[in-house]
Amino acid sequence: MRVTLCVVGRLRAGPERELIDDYVTRFDRTGRALGLGPIDVREVEDRKGGGMAAEAVLLEKAIPSGAVVVALDERGKVKTSPEFANDLARWRDDGRQDVAFIIGGADGIDPSLRAKVDAKLSFGKMVWPHMMVRVMLTEQLYRAASILAGSPYHRV
Repeated sequence: MRVTLCVVGRLRAGPERELIDDYVTRFDRTGRALGLGPIDVREVEDRKGGGMAAEAVLLEKAIPSGAVVVALDERGKVKTSPEFANDLARWRDDGRQDVAFIIGGADGIDPSLRAKVDAKLSFGKMVWPHMMVRVMLTEQLYRAASILAGSPYHRV
Protein backbone atom coordinates (compact mmCIF):
# COMPACT_ATOMS: atom_id res chain seq x y z
CA MET A 1 0.00 0.00 0.00
CA ARG A 2 1.48 3.27 -1.11
CA VAL A 3 1.55 6.16 1.35
CA THR A 4 1.14 9.73 0.15
CA LEU A 5 1.57 12.83 2.28
CA CYS A 6 -0.42 15.67 0.73
CA VAL A 7 0.79 18.78 2.48
CA VAL A 8 0.48 22.55 2.23
CA GLY A 9 3.80 24.37 2.08
CA ARG A 10 7.32 23.70 0.93
CA LEU A 11 9.76 22.23 3.39
CA ARG A 12 13.17 23.83 3.20
CA ALA A 13 16.50 22.52 4.42
CA GLY A 14 16.77 22.37 8.19
CA PRO A 15 16.21 20.11 11.17
CA GLU A 16 12.62 19.22 10.24
CA ARG A 17 13.70 18.16 6.74
CA GLU A 18 16.49 16.00 8.19
CA LEU A 19 14.12 14.26 10.60
CA ILE A 20 11.47 13.68 7.93
CA ASP A 21 14.01 12.32 5.45
CA ASP A 22 15.37 9.96 8.12
CA TYR A 23 11.94 8.61 9.11
CA VAL A 24 10.82 8.27 5.47
CA THR A 25 13.96 6.25 4.71
CA ARG A 26 13.39 4.05 7.77
CA PHE A 27 9.72 3.54 6.89
CA ASP A 28 10.46 2.67 3.28
CA ARG A 29 13.11 0.13 4.37
CA THR A 30 10.94 -1.47 7.08
CA GLY A 31 7.61 -1.22 5.28
CA ARG A 32 8.73 -2.77 1.99
CA ALA A 33 8.61 -6.33 3.38
CA LEU A 34 5.20 -5.59 4.92
CA GLY A 35 3.58 -4.32 1.73
CA LEU A 36 3.73 -0.73 2.96
CA GLY A 37 5.24 2.19 1.11
CA PRO A 38 6.99 3.89 -0.33
CA ILE A 39 6.12 7.32 1.01
CA ASP A 40 5.53 10.01 -1.58
CA VAL A 41 5.36 13.62 -0.40
CA ARG A 42 3.26 15.97 -2.52
CA GLU A 43 3.66 19.59 -1.50
CA VAL A 44 1.12 22.14 -2.68
CA GLU A 45 1.20 25.89 -2.34
CA ASP A 46 -1.50 28.46 -3.02
CA ARG A 47 0.45 31.33 -4.54
CA LYS A 48 -2.68 33.37 -5.26
CA GLY A 49 -3.69 33.86 -1.63
CA GLY A 50 -7.00 32.01 -1.87
CA GLY A 51 -6.78 30.70 1.70
CA MET A 52 -8.02 27.37 2.97
CA ALA A 53 -10.52 26.90 0.13
CA ALA A 54 -7.81 27.23 -2.52
CA GLU A 55 -5.50 24.96 -0.51
CA ALA A 56 -8.29 22.35 -0.33
CA VAL A 57 -8.58 22.30 -4.13
CA LEU A 58 -4.82 21.77 -4.47
CA LEU A 59 -4.78 19.09 -1.76
CA GLU A 60 -7.64 17.20 -3.43
CA LYS A 61 -5.73 17.14 -6.70
CA ALA A 62 -2.72 15.66 -4.87
CA ILE A 63 -4.70 12.74 -3.40
CA PRO A 64 -4.34 9.49 -5.38
CA SER A 65 -7.59 8.19 -6.84
CA GLY A 66 -9.28 5.65 -4.58
CA ALA A 67 -7.02 6.35 -1.60
CA VAL A 68 -8.08 6.08 2.02
CA VAL A 69 -7.91 9.75 3.01
CA VAL A 70 -6.85 10.70 6.53
CA ALA A 71 -6.84 14.33 7.66
CA LEU A 72 -4.44 15.42 10.38
CA ASP A 73 -6.74 17.62 12.40
CA GLU A 74 -7.01 18.78 16.01
CA ARG A 75 -10.64 17.59 16.01
CA GLY A 76 -9.61 14.10 14.96
CA LYS A 77 -9.30 10.93 16.97
CA VAL A 78 -6.31 10.49 19.26
CA LYS A 79 -4.89 6.98 18.84
CA THR A 80 -2.15 4.94 20.37
CA SER A 81 0.72 3.91 18.12
CA PRO A 82 -0.45 0.26 18.04
CA GLU A 83 -3.97 1.40 17.06
CA PHE A 84 -2.49 3.48 14.24
CA ALA A 85 -0.39 0.49 13.10
CA ASN A 86 -3.52 -1.68 13.12
CA ASP A 87 -5.34 0.89 10.95
CA LEU A 88 -2.56 0.76 8.35
CA ALA A 89 -2.53 -3.04 8.40
CA ARG A 90 -6.33 -3.22 8.09
CA TRP A 91 -6.39 -0.87 5.08
CA ARG A 92 -3.58 -2.84 3.45
CA ASP A 93 -5.26 -6.18 4.20
CA ASP A 94 -8.57 -4.85 2.83
CA GLY A 95 -6.78 -4.42 -0.50
CA ARG A 96 -6.48 -0.65 -0.47
CA GLN A 97 -3.69 0.42 -2.82
CA ASP A 98 -3.18 3.91 -1.39
CA VAL A 99 -3.54 5.87 1.80
CA ALA A 100 -3.21 9.65 1.73
CA PHE A 101 -2.58 11.80 4.78
CA ILE A 102 -3.47 15.46 4.36
CA ILE A 103 -1.88 18.24 6.37
CA GLY A 104 -3.28 21.72 5.94
CA GLY A 105 -1.53 25.04 6.14
CA ALA A 106 -1.38 27.52 9.00
CA ASP A 107 -5.19 27.80 9.17
CA GLY A 108 -5.84 24.05 8.94
CA ILE A 109 -7.95 22.12 6.45
CA ASP A 110 -10.98 23.67 4.80
CA PRO A 111 -14.23 22.28 6.26
CA SER A 112 -15.42 21.20 2.79
CA LEU A 113 -12.39 18.89 2.42
CA ARG A 114 -12.48 17.79 6.05
CA ALA A 115 -16.06 16.59 5.50
CA LYS A 116 -14.96 14.26 2.67
CA VAL A 117 -12.16 12.37 4.41
CA ASP A 118 -12.36 8.76 5.59
CA ALA A 119 -10.74 9.45 8.96
CA LYS A 120 -9.42 12.31 11.08
CA LEU A 121 -6.32 11.82 13.20
CA SER A 122 -5.13 14.10 15.98
CA PHE A 123 -1.77 14.27 17.71
CA GLY A 124 -3.46 15.69 20.81
CA LYS A 125 -5.58 18.63 21.81
CA MET A 126 -2.79 21.12 21.23
CA VAL A 127 -2.32 22.74 17.86
CA TRP A 128 1.02 21.94 16.21
CA PRO A 129 2.82 23.80 13.43
CA HIS A 130 2.20 21.96 10.17
CA MET A 131 5.93 21.31 9.67
CA MET A 132 6.10 19.61 13.08
CA VAL A 133 3.04 17.53 12.19
CA ARG A 134 4.97 16.23 9.18
CA VAL A 135 7.81 15.16 11.47
CA MET A 136 5.44 13.49 13.93
CA LEU A 137 3.49 11.74 11.17
CA THR A 138 6.58 10.32 9.48
CA GLU A 139 7.87 9.10 12.85
CA GLN A 140 4.52 7.43 13.59
CA LEU A 141 4.48 5.81 10.15
CA TYR A 142 7.93 4.36 10.85
CA ARG A 143 6.83 3.32 14.34
CA ALA A 144 3.73 1.61 12.87
CA ALA A 145 5.85 -0.34 10.38
CA SER A 146 8.20 -1.31 13.22
CA ILE A 147 5.27 -2.51 15.33
CA LEU A 148 3.90 -4.58 12.45
CA ALA A 149 7.38 -6.02 11.81
CA GLY A 150 7.81 -6.97 15.46
CA SER A 151 10.80 -4.67 15.86
CA PRO A 152 11.83 -3.54 19.35
CA TYR A 153 11.70 0.16 18.29
CA HIS A 154 8.28 0.54 19.95
CA ARG A 155 8.35 -0.31 23.62
CA VAL A 156 5.21 -0.52 25.72
